[in-house]
Amino acid sequence: MNKQRKKSLNNLVFDIIVYMILLAVAAITIIPFLQVVTISLSPPEVASSYGLHLFPLKIDLNGYKSILGYDTIWSSYWNTIVRTFVGTGLSMFLYIIGAYPLSRKYLPHKKFWTLFIIFTMYFSGGLIPNYLLINNWLGISNTIWSLILPGAVSAYNLVIVRNFFESIPDSLEESAKIDGANDITILFKIVAPLSKPCLATVSLWCIVGHWNAWFDCMLYIKEEAKYVLQYTLQRILIDGQIQDIDVTDVIVNTDTMKMAALVVSILPIIMLYPFLQKYFTKGVMVGAVKG
Repeated sequence: MNKQRKKSLNNLVFDIIVYMILLAVAAITIIPFLQVVTISLSPPEVASSYGLHLFPLKIDLNGYKSILGYDTIWSSYWNTIVRTFVGTGLSMFLYIIGAYPLSRKYLPHKKFWTLFIIFTMYFSGGLIPNYLLINNWLGISNTIWSLILPGAVSAYNLVIVRNFFESIPDSLEESAKIDGANDITILFKIVAPLSKPCLATVSLWCIVGHWNAWFDCMLYIKEEAKYVLQYTLQRILIDGQIQDIDVTDVIVNTDTMKMAALVVSILPIIMLYPFLQKYFTKGVMVGAVKG
């Protein structure tokens, strides 16, 4: 009895420590977000005051009106949406057709090709060769392909998808071949549908990666009409370049406008995540089990 009580007490202490850590992590995550939202909704006299602003004392939507009246925000939104959908779709197609043969035992020199792909995770050509490749040799700078093609395939994501494909029983493939199915049919009718948790997880990574990217836009895109949302946001937050915004009729604090731009840029990802959350844990865990 004493041992059971001691074990129960240890478990209780452990649970309390774990929950305290989780609450601390949640607070570290939520408090900055509340600060951003509150400032974006606050009038100038509140936004300029010191201290934490976790809840808006007064509601003022002039910051959002000014940001949404900025024409470049809308064009950047559209460019980012196109980049995200096209880039994610292309990446997922390449992951599926690349991971499937790597997951089959009968692939010739399977170990060599796997190590060759993993090798690229540790070594890269560097920024200057990449710039020369995109700008001079391929000639795709100032186009959406300069933002999509260089990062279309991640070796890490490819290995994750391959590991998940390997966890699918070989008996399913053998049964399908007995029924006359070829490899393409097996891949898209059996393997891919059974891999929804992994594919949804990797898709979320690709979506977030494309949505948050801005550095490649700064390097390769020359026209403002082709800027992506995060680069426009970067110019607003860091460079203070808020042009073509008519604020003659209303006084808007600069911080309010910056925080409003930040909220506008992150809302789509926040709204998307709940739909993919149920796949996230299962996709990461199962895809990382087999080596």
